[in-house]
Amino acid sequence: MTSLAPPVPAHLPTDLAALRASGYVPRTVKAEIRDNLVARLAAGEPTFPGIVGFEDTVGPQLERALLAGHDVVLLGERGQGKTRLIRTLTTLLDEWTPVVAGCEINDDPTAPICARCRRLAGELGDLLPVTWRHRSERFGEKLATPDTSVGDLVGDVDPVKVAEGRSLGDAETIHYGLVPRTHRGIFAMNELPDLAERIQVALLNVLEERDIQVRGYQLRLPLDLLVVASANPEDYTNRGRIITPLKDRFGAEVRTHYPVRLEDEVDLIRQEANIEAVVPAHLLDVVGRFTRDVRQSSAVDQRSGVSARFAIACVEELSGAAVRRAAISGEAEAVARIGDLAGVVPSLRGKVEFDVSAEGSEDATLELLARRATADAWRAHLGGNDVRPALSALVSWFDDGNSLVAGDAVPAATVLAELGPVDGLGRLVAALEPDLEPTPGVVAACLEFAVEGLWLTRRIDKGAVGHVHRYGASGLRE
Repeated sequence: MTSLAPPVPAHLPTDLAALRASGYVPRTVKAEIRDNLVARLAAGEPTFPGIVGFEDTVGPQLERALLAGHDVVLLGERGQGKTRLIRTLTTLLDEWTPVVAGCEINDDPTAPICARCRRLAGELGDLLPVTWRHRSERFGEKLATPDTSVGDLVGDVDPVKVAEGRSLGDAETIHYGLVPRTHRGIFAMNELPDLAERIQVALLNVLEERDIQVRGYQLRLPLDLLVVASANPEDYTNRGRIITPLKDRFGAEVRTHYPVRLEDEVDLIRQEANIEAVVPAHLLDVVGRFTRDVRQSSAVDQRSGVSARFAIACVEELSGAAVRRAAISGEAEAVARIGDLAGVVPSLRGKVEFDVSAEGSEDATLELLARRATADAWRAHLGGNDVRPALSALVSWFDDGNSLVAGDAVPAATVLAELGPVDGLGRLVAALEPDLEPTPGVVAACLEFAVEGLWLTRRIDKGAVGHVHRYGASGLRE
């Protein structure tokens, strides 16, 4: 497999003598993280790049834990960014770290701990070969599963090495597990409560005494690690639990959360969603509000939470709907519209755990919440006096007996041709999408959003035949 790490710079030392001459001073992983974190804080740089919404809450708590040299448990519902946050910790490591060439556990050339490297150091002295590991390679991660074994985490006897003629008592016959292979790095255990309790016991020495035990070997490896774990609150009582001695050995427990502010929710969607079409800002706002309304709904099981992946999938589906419409109608530009949301909502059902009392009404609940979010976004964006003349002109146009067709396959040109010129339409588009060029697709998206809001606020009616909607004056029948 090709390494994702960049090539090792040619100027770095390649043997122990050159390493010592370079002025290299070994540090523990936690000291390394502490020094780099202090430097980042002093420079005013983002501590955890790519993490949205934790700047004033989770971030400071985690910073304090790292500066204290503590191992950490991140506790929070699904989809709160725990794994993403853990993976950003590698940016606090030095970019390059020297290791003994060929060592399975990344030994420090100045103080090797495994039997092989101690033997080589004794034989070669200052000629001990040195290679360098990038910080991206100093991270080990394991998803806790019921079939995880002690051998997976700590190690076991390697029958191949025994077959080569070495005795069972030889420490070099050990095949090291994930934990020792992350020596001088960061080891992450995701969903820790799912790890069988008897396997959790194997981590006790790692967290406290900083060593490992492999079967009956008289072996002590003083490992240098930062251990970080993630867990869901429900796991403490439902699927499993973190045994008390292990939980006590973690220095800090940091509680994560979903984005507190709507702006953070939208920023997260922008950062994470794979968007292939134009998704206007007002639609992102609707999806952000929709996600928050689902999280707060009494029909949803609040213990399981509503992942950020709910909002991300929603926006990606809206993008897909726009691409589909452009392909069917031959439009040059694919732009998502509010009418696409109705077709997307049913596909999100699998991302929400509903309360037993809501059984049988899941789709209706999501549709109602989507409409509520749309109305709230409409009031936030088009509730001011600046666009009131344009909205009044639209209502008057419908009152004159006109109607407007929309739907997931209706092209923007059809929407605009049916409506014709409207007083104040440019101001309405500017109020909704000041950062987008007013192309036909964008104008149609803004117009449809305005008309949908008029229907939701009961100033006009809407009829539907399949996936085609027709807006008209009050009294329009389906």
